[in-house]
Amino acid sequence: MVNLCFLLPHHLIRNINVEAKQEVINNINKDIMETNPCNKPINGGSSIPSRVSRKTKPDATIVNINGVKVGGSDIVVIAGPCAVESREQLFETARSVKESGANILRGGAFKPRSSPYNFQGLGEDGLKLLGIIREETGLPIVTEVMDTRQVELVASYADMIQIGSRNMQNYPLLKEAGMCRKPILLKRGMMATIEEYLMAAEYILNQGNEHVILCERGIRTFETSTRNTLDLSAIPMLKRLSHLPVIVDPSHGTGLRWMVPAMAKAAVAVGADGLIMEVHYKPEAALCDGYQSLNLDEFAQLMADLKKIASAVGREISSLKPSHA
Repeated sequence: MVNLCFLLPHHLIRNINVEAKQEVINNINKDIMETNPCNKPINGGSSIPSRVSRKTKPDATIVNINGVKVGGSDIVVIAGPCAVESREQLFETARSVKESGANILRGGAFKPRSSPYNFQGLGEDGLKLLGIIREETGLPIVTEVMDTRQVELVASYADMIQIGSRNMQNYPLLKEAGMCRKPILLKRGMMATIEEYLMAAEYILNQGNEHVILCERGIRTFETSTRNTLDLSAIPMLKRLSHLPVIVDPSHGTGLRWMVPAMAKAAVAVGADGLIMEVHYKPEAALCDGYQSLNLDEFAQLMADLKKIASAVGREISSLKPSHA
């Protein structure tokens, strides 16, 4: 076998002594051998951090979001618009998803967008609207935080804080979110391995916050017919390796409204503890991700279908009533 370590740039190891250099080379050779699929069986035996590991905590963690429990036998559904755009849009959508059976309301007040010229969210005004509709519906709310400077503000309104795919490895943000003690919804990075994902969760748990929910939202592959490739194999793998609850986002996982119901049902079938989906009262007029948002009737029909899938695998769609704080 060719020793690939000789391909290392010399400047990476020139400043350490000979023995240390050899140790670096030996470790890299070992890593190459261990990660070679021809030499190592794929059995879920990757090294994972201790706090998230099921070996450390064999029993499943159940995260309580203002009375809604994620990680138990019931499957929790989180639904709402990608972004809070207006009072009418948010309130009409929230009332409808609650009637259809959603347990938690999602809605972005701060939005990370690929272009700086796209709609970035309403900021604190959006948070205030989320607070008002929570008072009316009783639904707990989850919304995204993008910056360490926003954590305290968002935590003062939200029942659960979301850390999005782009920020999965924003370590200062993970630490700050971990210290706020609110439940955290951590989305998988679009190019993150399972091990990297669990390491990110470990940052939050390491701050003393054990109320973490993992979310598979699709990864970037060479496939271009969908926005991302929804990695449903990650669900049983994550549940085998970790005690944390795992939910699925079929909206970002596919980027196509017509695919969301099929992938949502598949996620339930493979063992997801919940779903988070984008729903909009007028998807064609949405300022953000309308093409992957279900309309109100589509969501209502999907909720009816999900009950059948859940029953087939010995589970139920959660009908727990959130405790109003």
